[in-house]
Amino acid sequence: MADNTEAAVQTGKQPRSVRVVLLALMIAMLLAMLDNMIVGTAMPTIVGDLGGLEHLSWVVTAYTLATAASTPIWGKLGDMYGRKGAFMTSIVIFLLGSALSGMAQDMGQLIGFRAIQGLGAGGLMVGVMAIIGDLIPPRERGKYQGMMAGIMALAMIAGPLVGGSITDHWGWRWSFYINLPLGIVALLAVSAVLHLPKKRVEAKIDYLGAGLLTVGISSIVLVTTWGGSEYAWGSARIMELIGIGVAALVGFVFVQTKAASPILPLHIFRNRNFTLMSVIGFITGFVMFGAVLFLPLYQQSVQGASATNSGLLLLPMLGAMLVTSMVAGRVTTSSGRYKAFPVVGSVLMSVGLFLLSQMDTGTSRLTSGLYMAVLGLGMGCLMQITMLVAQNSVEMKDMGVASSSTTLFRTLGSSFGVAIMGALFNHRVQDVMAERAGALGSQMTERSAQLDAASLAKLPAAAREAYQFAVSSGTHSAFLLGSVVAVGALVAAVFVKEVPLRGAGAPAKPAEADAAANDAPPKETLAETV
Repeated sequence: MADNTEAAVQTGKQPRSVRVVLLALMIAMLLAMLDNMIVGTAMPTIVGDLGGLEHLSWVVTAYTLATAASTPIWGKLGDMYGRKGAFMTSIVIFLLGSALSGMAQDMGQLIGFRAIQGLGAGGLMVGVMAIIGDLIPPRERGKYQGMMAGIMALAMIAGPLVGGSITDHWGWRWSFYINLPLGIVALLAVSAVLHLPKKRVEAKIDYLGAGLLTVGISSIVLVTTWGGSEYAWGSARIMELIGIGVAALVGFVFVQTKAASPILPLHIFRNRNFTLMSVIGFITGFVMFGAVLFLPLYQQSVQGASATNSGLLLLPMLGAMLVTSMVAGRVTTSSGRYKAFPVVGSVLMSVGLFLLSQMDTGTSRLTSGLYMAVLGLGMGCLMQITMLVAQNSVEMKDMGVASSSTTLFRTLGSSFGVAIMGALFNHRVQDVMAERAGALGSQMTERSAQLDAASLAKLPAAAREAYQFAVSSGTHSAFLLGSVVAVGALVAAVFVKEVPLRGAGAPAKPAEADAAANDAPPKETLAETV
């Protein structure tokens, strides 16, 4: 394998074994992205079977917390002890959590098993990105962007459809069991054909740093999850979580300056491009998951679309994102140039969000589809380029933490996006309902600003019209905020320096990298790695 791969490095072609590995990696990536969307569709049935409605949110929160908190730790473990072992371990943990979740007998068990599943999921995405970073030189990596964007689009479109179909025909437990055959295929393929060098670093794991980072990330995710829903933003519980989170993260930064082998080496942030890509990734996550949340809600509540096919409602955005990502990847591979994509992508993303903010109760599906396509074109320029440039900005020994940090910032961005845009949306809907429908409007949205299709159909015509106007006002506020936040990505993109992407066996020269990006270039070539 090593000889074949080294030959491939020189020719720029990938041997069949590498293609098999890439297929296995895409399956693992699909598992990580598909799971929450399938389970989300099955949640009403799960609650009907297991009870525990009051703990419903924890089924998702436990998974999200475990995923976010474990992401940087998986990246560091891969750097220290070898990516293959870390990746296979994360698959096994994910499959174990899936099997146990499918066998859960009450809501408490399901929440605990979902946390185990989330621990494994934290290593899936990081492992995929880091192994691709090992196998494929940055100059060639652009060709695989379309594949990764396609997996993302497939998960978002197919997730609700597959989840609904599985739950209706096989039962909700199979929404977890379905992961097992796919995961086993990925595990066997990786085990058989992926050959990366085993590593053994003498330095000990930074347990204190890992603990502080876990506490800090968990506090942030809980604040963004609970704030404005479970607890008021100014409540004592939210203030306590904010205080704990800030203290833990400050302590984490201090510990990282002293640790022999830090979980998140702070020196990688000295590289301008890496830091800027982290900012852009955070903003992209902020915008994307806000759009995924509010676009189906608008189209169902205002435009009368069916909730059953909610994934298909996002097709204009996801299709445009897929096409642009493929084009960006091909252009990057052929030319080695990439700065134009973050700049153009940020502009399109901001414009697309502004256009979406102009939607009202009279906007047609064609018009909203065109607006979504503009947003998708922008995100397609950004989704994989951020990871590509971030990985190109660090040494090979830091590939795992670079991948995990970029993934973590995007995850945190999505948490903040859903929380802040959601709070703005809910506040606006409740205000408009109180203005237009009086006491009835306040009563309708007292517990939630989001009404399901059945509840909406039962409303009197006047109340229904008031709610549709309120939803369009809420989406206006949320998307307008998103367009303002997206301008921050444009500012960051302008300051990106176009450092030549490393080609097959052709690392950048130290002097060039120092002048271009204020950091030393990667010291290992792909041939040395594989």
